Amino acid sequence: MAPLNKKLKIGIIGCGKIAIAHIDNYLQMPDCEIVAAADLIPEKAEKLLKNRFGLENIRYYSSDKELINNEKDLDAVSICTYNTQHASPAIYALNHGLNVLLEKPMCVTMDEAIEISRAEKLSGKILSHGFQPRFDNNMKLLKEIIDSGVLGKIYYIQTGGGRRDGIPTPFGTSYIEKKTAGIGALADIGCYSLDMVLNAIGYPKPLTVTGYKSAFFGTNPKYMPCKEYAEKFEVDDFAAAFIRLENDIILDFRISWAMNMDTTGDTIILGTDGGLRLPSTECWNGSIGGPMVLYQTINGEKTEKQIPLRENEKGNFYYKIRTFLDAIKNNSQSPVPTSQIIINQAIINAIVESSELGKEVTVEIPKI
Repeated sequence: MAPLNKKLKIGIIGCGKIAIAHIDNYLQMPDCEIVAAADLIPEKAEKLLKNRFGLENIRYYSSDKELINNEKDLDAVSICTYNTQHASPAIYALNHGLNVLLEKPMCVTMDEAIEISRAEKLSGKILSHGFQPRFDNNMKLLKEIIDSGVLGKIYYIQTGGGRRDGIPTPFGTSYIEKKTAGIGALADIGCYSLDMVLNAIGYPKPLTVTGYKSAFFGTNPKYMPCKEYAEKFEVDDFAAAFIRLENDIILDFRISWAMNMDTTGDTIILGTDGGLRLPSTECWNGSIGGPMVLYQTINGEKTEKQIPLRENEKGNFYYKIRTFLDAIKNNSQSPVPTSQIIINQAIINAIVESSELGKEVTVEIPKI
């Protein structure tokens, strides 16, 4: 852990559901303090921080710019806004010399992703992204297995998952309207699924994508909680893609908020010397559903080795916050770097583009 001799001053931008987890975990860190919060409805922010968490002497603002312009001693901000409002406050904060923890997905468009990356590079500050599942000890174990070389050359990956019934309407319409979400299940939980396997194999660049997305459930009044929600549903509730990666790797991907199935299948990683199976979860949440199984042929004999799961001492969100603070204090590399997450975003956007065009698209990520 980084030295605790300085308390980092933190601002919260956006005080909706995900901000609760940020605040809760910042409060577990003795070397930081939340000093300000911004929300379109400042009273909402005050209700959250004061009534729920008992925090006094917090300064409240109605916009990210107002907060950043007035808080001269800030060290960092957590951006917990709607998906479509990720880019602007991230860029503004970086341009004003602040470190940024940006919730997932990175943004909605590749133009936004490029602008965020440029702002980060010019600022010299830490920009980390909200991909807490990669701090799970079993995600680390997955990467260790791949890095060991036991599978040989990786050539095919099947991954994804989803929910049989899990459109996030209990939280209002912010996840399902284009003006706030931009993208649906594909960005909400699909980004996690992509990160799980891409991080494990070193984030090779995507070359081409053939994508598909649909919204058969979200637009159906019989399925949704009310007719109004069905009428407002403007994003995807299911997506799939065939992705060609560098190094002759094929990624077969699918993700869902709703479907007539409990899972789209286990994650399977095939290599020339072995195969690895990661059991799916009933409701995909960025974890592994059971012990991984390693398949090999040794001296002509087919073997299957079950790899026990590792326990986690603390929650993944704790480590998302802790590693971000440590990177700031030690002036070290971002724990979830933009150089990787921009690839994640490029794939998501290519799936959307391919689906809308009805054909394969080439993925191009400019050098920042």
